[in-house]
Amino acid sequence: MIFKDYYKILGLESNKATLDEIKLAYREKAKKFHPDINVGDSSAELIFKDINEAYRTLSDSVQRRKYDFKWNRYIGSKKKKVNKTKKTVKEIFMDIFFGGMVKQKVSPKVIPEYGEDIDTEINVSIKEAFFGVNKKIKLRTVDGKETAFTFKVPAGIQNNDKLRIVGQGKKGKNGGKNGDLLVKINIKSDNKFKLVGTDIYTEIDLAVYEAALGTKKSINIFGEDINIFIPKCTSSGENIIIKEKGYKDGKGKRGDLHVVTRITLPKDLSEKQEKLYLNLKQVEKI
Repeated sequence: MIFKDYYKILGLESNKATLDEIKLAYREKAKKFHPDINVGDSSAELIFKDINEAYRTLSDSVQRRKYDFKWNRYIGSKKKKVNKTKKTVKEIFMDIFFGGMVKQKVSPKVIPEYGEDIDTEINVSIKEAFFGVNKKIKLRTVDGKETAFTFKVPAGIQNNDKLRIVGQGKKGKNGGKNGDLLVKINIKSDNKFKLVGTDIYTEIDLAVYEAALGTKKSINIFGEDINIFIPKCTSSGENIIIKEKGYKDGKGKRGDLHVVTRITLPKDLSEKQEKLYLNLKQVEKI
């Protein structure tokens, strides 16, 4: 694995830099290697990407703590070894007169490591996502054991949002904290309602006479009965929009409800119905 030294990329000497120092270093480096200044320079473009990657990690306190554990392991420990190679006068004297036989035993320092995060995903219905729901999830650990737990999907969660469940990822090492479980939420449409952004689409069936003469229909969504007025001469496939009766937008408002008309015909005609259609046919020819 290639470990990137984000501090070195930003021109910082160690991980002791403050957040203000990180921000200042980022601005200076980003300005120097920005693609607008280095047009056509592919190497500058790659450096600019590393600079942004480094800043995103080091400016986030949680991500920085995780990164610093790895930095100490791959970078910090090597710097300490370099510093330890410089011997004191006393150590040189001991080496000359005692052949280096007197040594002080130093136990290696154990560095805690964060456990890795785990990504998974679950499906929820539009209604479950609208009101919120408790979901049970099962995961298989590295040693093959199955673990299950329940968590809350909050009301109004957006499609493709991720929930972070702290401490349910892979185990940490050397006393490090466990990683987290990241659960991606997939809001699934069903045979009645379809979610598009924060708008909800559904269909409503109309008899021929209802489409021709106009009528009033009712549709139930999220436990609420909504009256829909169908105007005269409504064609199949027309979209009737009811404002703010769709899905939640996460800001206290709702999208729209789109009701698409669908004109249906009876499978069989009675004798009386057939005569009426024949009369209608004659009228339309006049």
